[in-house]
Amino acid sequence: MLMLSSQSSTLRVLVVDDHELTRLSLKLAFTCQENIQVVGLASNGQEAIEMFQFLRPDVIVLDLHMPVMDGWSASHHIKAISPNTQILAYSSIEEAHLQRTKTMSGFDEVCKKEASTTELVALVRQLGKRAANSSLS
Repeated sequence: MLMLSSQSSTLRVLVVDDHELTRLSLKLAFTCQENIQVVGLASNGQEAIEMFQFLRPDVIVLDLHMPVMDGWSASHHIKAISPNTQILAYSSIEEAHLQRTKTMSGFDEVCKKEASTTELVALVRQLGKRAANSSLS
């Protein structure tokens, strides 16, 4: 579990994936973007919940298949605490299962790991706008 510093003027993102290279690659991709800050990196759903409670990110990029606690369980716990937190399911499962994941669980959007960096960043920004709008309501 790695916690990073935060700034309130940027979109705050928590990256959760059990593969270290994926976590670090996503951190690099987001850090290169204007107004996006990775506030933490977690390797499983349990760490995600603990870090969420401390960091309160705007968006969580959450892998589905992880040890200790999977993304489905983690998303349910986080949404129970904070329904307006935006969660992006990020996985390599088949498209049909990924879309069903969005409709059946606590995910706000879904993204295949094969998506381009541009597409992923656009989804995270879209979710960040939703988070900002829901906090104003």
